[in-house]
Amino acid sequence: MKHLLVRGLLQAAACGLAVLASAPALAQADYPKQPIRMIVGFAPGGISDVLARALAAKVSSQVGQGVIVENRPGAGTTIAGDMVAKAPPDGYTIWLQDITTHAINASLYPKLPYDTAKDFSPIALVASTPLMLVVHPSSPARSVRELATQAKAEQGKMSYGSSGNGTIIHLASEMLKASQGLDAVHVPYKGSGPATQAILAGEVSFVFSTMPPAVSNARAGKLRALAVTTPKRVAAAPDVPTMAEAGVPNFELVLYTGILGPKGMDPAVVRRLNAEFAKAVQSEEIRKVYENLGADPIAVAPEAFGDMLVKEMARYAPVVKASGAKVD
Repeated sequence: MKHLLVRGLLQAAACGLAVLASAPALAQADYPKQPIRMIVGFAPGGISDVLARALAAKVSSQVGQGVIVENRPGAGTTIAGDMVAKAPPDGYTIWLQDITTHAINASLYPKLPYDTAKDFSPIALVASTPLMLVVHPSSPARSVRELATQAKAEQGKMSYGSSGNGTIIHLASEMLKASQGLDAVHVPYKGSGPATQAILAGEVSFVFSTMPPAVSNARAGKLRALAVTTPKRVAAAPDVPTMAEAGVPNFELVLYTGILGPKGMDPAVVRRLNAEFAKAVQSEEIRKVYENLGADPIAVAPEAFGDMLVKEMARYAPVVKASGAKVD
């Protein structure tokens, strides 16, 4: 079903782009007439921040108004989410969000200051990226199966790092443990950067890393890549198998990045923004940025994006529960 979700999104993109191309004509004639704030719930320098700044520059050049990136990290992006949920729905405050994080937070946080499903206007889906399962070069494991064999032999001595309790990196490892019957200890760090440093130092046995540090360090021989979590291999690491190819079927994790706004936005403004972001992700400039990040461009209609978000929330709810994850 996960594979069908990805396929369905891509089919929707192919069918919907022609419609989106004419959407700007439907929008208010004077939009945008002032700069647009793009809120990012992560610190500068991470993959979401890099995507945000590249897209902001491209969309700004297209609409003739500034798109200003504003980093508001903290509390698993819920600080940024609260800001956007409470902003005027005029199209001048939007949120570039890791939709996977957004979907997980709906189950991870017992009380949120907003309704994840109802308090936002889905605007555009802009990228998908995998995670990469990596080990230290000194590890005897040269495949996912060998990692599983090692974990079973060591009986609880193996550990894995994450960027914090309840993050997608944590949940990916819990899914691997459940699917392979592994016994490994969770070592949470305060962010993906420290988790990467931990695996580079050999402090933990394995990590499901985001693509930029995983690819660069694997190329440099500082990490060994075992698999990617997407249904297909990725262009940034064509020699690295998928989890299915590595012997773990039905294991797919795709990190989706999208644009949300406050609920109640003018549908014409939503369509205008959707069309501008669809145009941006198809540009040569953005494609080059995506290639360096190991990301794939994606564009669908706002309605399809909204449906996808609801499905992602339903998908991760049982995973969060089974993991026993608690907010730090």
